[in-house]
Amino acid sequence: MIRVLGIETSCDETAASVVALDGGAAPEILSNVVLSQIEEHAAFGGVVPEIAARAHVEALDGIVEAALADSSVSLDEVDAIAATAGPGLVGGLIVGLMTAKAIAAAANKPLIAINHLEGHALTARLTDGLDFPYLLLLVSGGHTQIVAVRGVGDYQRWATTIDDALGEAFDKTAKMLGLPYPGGPNVEKAAATGDAGGFAFPR
Repeated sequence: MIRVLGIETSCDETAASVVALDGGAAPEILSNVVLSQIEEHAAFGGVVPEIAARAHVEALDGIVEAALADSSVSLDEVDAIAATAGPGLVGGLIVGLMTAKAIAAAANKPLIAINHLEGHALTARLTDGLDFPYLLLLVSGGHTQIVAVRGVGDYQRWATTIDDALGEAFDKTAKMLGLPYPGGPNVEKAAATGDAGGFAFPR
């Protein structure tokens, strides 16, 4: 069995998780600790990179400790350390990657640099046991893509937005409508109580 401690700090959530891999069996999530920064960014109506990076610095040690404690796996029992290396907000990435490098060096464990988008692409296999190949609609705060996923490291991007990702569009729409941050959930709530026939769109 292989156990990996993963660290994620690419945007406005500080997260750590311990995942166990046992041969061909489905991976098991032993712990998953996530701290949101919504309160820190709400006054600005969006993510402020410098504030995000500082919040990661303040929270990450405790999040990693909690992930290990929740998993009942000690650092000695972890086989590798993984961390998001990009894409993302540079300050946050540096915090997570430097922390992961320090842990890996101190514990004499290998370090695995993770591509944030590849993580999105492979999560379906972690939760749903999906077999390759599959078509992925990747929709996040900073990216919107259609990707053919043929295997680990084997991807073909079929389409992507050329300006704003859907997550950005939701946040900007919410701001224009005077809705609070984060935009996505608040636009969704407003839409659920709105008048679907209020505007006549061309067909």
